[in-house]
Amino acid sequence: MSRKSGLTETAQLLRIVTFVAVVAALYFGRSVFIPLALAILLSMLLAPAMTFLTRLKIPRLLGLVLVGAILGTITFALAWKLTVEFSDLTGQVSTYKSTLENKIQSIGGLENSGFSRVSEALGDLEAELLKPGKEESRRAGPMGSSSARPVTVKVVPPSNTIASVESVLGSMGAAGMVIIFTIFILMGREDLRNRLIHLTGGGRLTLVTQALDEATRRVQRYLFLQSAVNAMFGVVVGVGLSLIGIPEAWLWGLMAAILRFLPYVGAPAAAAIPIVLSLAAYSGWGHAAGTVAFFVVLELVVANLVEPLLYGAQVGLSPLAILVSAVFWTLIWGFPGLILATPLTVTLVVMARYIPSLSFLRVLLGDQPEISATELYYQRLLASDQNESRQTLEQYVQETSLEQAYGEVLIPVLCLAEQDRHRSELDDATFSFILQSTREFVEDLDDGSVVAGPDPERLMRAKAQSSILCLPARDEGDEIAGIILSQTLERTGISSQHIPSGTTVDTLSAIADIRPNVVCISALPPFAVEHTRTLYREIRSTFPDLIVIVCLWQFAGDVMKAQRRLKVDSDRPIVCTLPEAVQAVRQTIQGSTMSERDRQNEATEYLEEDSHPMSLVEELESQPTL
Repeated sequence: MSRKSGLTETAQLLRIVTFVAVVAALYFGRSVFIPLALAILLSMLLAPAMTFLTRLKIPRLLGLVLVGAILGTITFALAWKLTVEFSDLTGQVSTYKSTLENKIQSIGGLENSGFSRVSEALGDLEAELLKPGKEESRRAGPMGSSSARPVTVKVVPPSNTIASVESVLGSMGAAGMVIIFTIFILMGREDLRNRLIHLTGGGRLTLVTQALDEATRRVQRYLFLQSAVNAMFGVVVGVGLSLIGIPEAWLWGLMAAILRFLPYVGAPAAAAIPIVLSLAAYSGWGHAAGTVAFFVVLELVVANLVEPLLYGAQVGLSPLAILVSAVFWTLIWGFPGLILATPLTVTLVVMARYIPSLSFLRVLLGDQPEISATELYYQRLLASDQNESRQTLEQYVQETSLEQAYGEVLIPVLCLAEQDRHRSELDDATFSFILQSTREFVEDLDDGSVVAGPDPERLMRAKAQSSILCLPARDEGDEIAGIILSQTLERTGISSQHIPSGTTVDTLSAIADIRPNVVCISALPPFAVEHTRTLYREIRSTFPDLIVIVCLWQFAGDVMKAQRRLKVDSDRPIVCTLPEAVQAVRQTIQGSTMSERDRQNEATEYLEEDSHPMSLVEELESQPTL
């Protein structure tokens, strides 16, 4: 055991060291990794266009030149137009300046307000605090001088033209690296794909191929849908600002479409200049208020309705994961990391689905719930949170059905509680709380409606002829499972009853009083197994003609071995789930109904041939009906 725990600790330490080494490599090698990541992202955007040109029998090099020429032309035209428009706006600064000065003066009219009085009081307090310092400074000064306050010396560094040139050249070099990387990736993407598969395959070509295809497909769909959403966002911004009356509305719509590729900061940055212009271009406050309200409402609608609806499932990330990834990649790579945060994280989550060592990333960052409804319901009951457990169960019923909630949530939870109590991991108080809460939920959820199964007419006829008794094998947990089975049978149109837990004598007495056609023994392993064998033997010895079905709920072992251990008849196999129990009861009733119908047909034929019909009818009626 100690050796195994030592290996586990070593593996965990190795993972931590590997994570730190990878983060350090990404940080110190960002001058190479950033252009490469941007190039891969750009190549994914351009890959569909290149594929389309290849299908048109255009050589790859010529297609790349065409795509590059189109992108370069569009970029140059937009840059030129933006430069012209910004030049026009700078020429109108004097006009906007007067409007802003008037608004500042109107804000300054609050001199006599409570804010100004508070400000004056704070100023007087500061003067009192600084008064001793002033007296000391006067005494320290030369004789006859009115003030001896020291003069602050500010060192102004000389302008460094070389540093500015290096910054510009560095940006141009990074852009050139992105372009070069993109060209080579698009020219030899199949070769790069094959090399990557060979490098990471390790003999598992199918797994690696599926991972690469899914990652590429998700990122491409995300980029395409994000581009579409941002384009529509820019169009709406341009139209809305033009209706409000903001100058050059189409320009700010274009800027909004581009800036919105930046998570979290793009939308506020796109709204900043139009809001300032609304303040500067109009004397009143109506246009500014309308612009602010327009951007706030638009961003709320797009971020909370449009984006989750369009590409929420394509991203596969939780909202918190998107925020954390944006912060992480921004800290490592700065502004480019903010752009690459979501695509990189999507790729990592996809890879984590296929690589077991990265599964923790899928759990931490993925949008799929890693805890089932059964586990969540049980966990909230363990925490004594009855309200949230009820909400979980009701939501599951709304999404599926009451029968599925019974069979896939409540009965498995009862089995989990029984197993934890068997391992002494659950105290009696918590176990009683789980049973009591589940019993209340079962009573509240049962609406008494009937859901007809196959051949409903036959089942409804059988309801009047057959009676099912669900009885517990041992304790309250078995009793609640029996109540669930009884309610489910009633909802399918089968007459059913249940009795509380008690002694074997009480159970046999109840069977004698009710005289059912079929008995279902409800048992939760592991405690109820021995009691089930004893109860089954007593029932079979006391009522040999009675059909007995053993329901060993959620039993995961060998059913045939359990059947031999319990000494159950081979023609009545043990059932382990709620659907199996309902199906077994239904087949038993249908078989009994067909047997009764056959006997009635035989009696009719005999009546036509024999002259003593009444004695035969009395004989048939005296026989027990199964």
